[in-house]
Amino acid sequence: MKKLISLYDKAVALVSGKGTEAISLLFVRVALAGIFWRSARTKVEDGSWLQMKELTVDLFRDEYGMPFPEITGLIATYAEHFLPILIILGLFTRFGAAGLLVMTLVIQFFVYPEAWWSVHILWVALALTLIVRGGGLLTLDHLLSRNRKDQPA
Repeated sequence: MKKLISLYDKAVALVSGKGTEAISLLFVRVALAGIFWRSARTKVEDGSWLQMKELTVDLFRDEYGMPFPEITGLIATYAEHFLPILIILGLFTRFGAAGLLVMTLVIQFFVYPEAWWSVHILWVALALTLIVRGGGLLTLDHLLSRNRKDQPA
């Protein structure tokens, strides 16, 4: 039994390093950002960067039942573009993840309340992981924090 526990401890030590954490957090960032980025791209005109489709306003009004669909659609479309970019770059990762967490909760409570176990719990878990742990070593956040530590007070 001691040999088995020792083997388990060695395996845990092997996968618990900074490098594996950095790679894991990179995958978390890509997964969360990808969900919202793909959604964002469906809300804009093909070939444009941020020109919102008229259909997006209809979607926010008719299917989502959101107030002021021209405004809420525009805010959501911009947020779904901007926040994933921050998360992929690892720049203000916790802020970006918090923004996507808020969006997820709005979607959960006001748009698709039946989707908690099928989809939204995973989005919440990804966002909370980034809020709690940050984006890891492979981020601009890490690079900037190292530079701040090197600066004299």
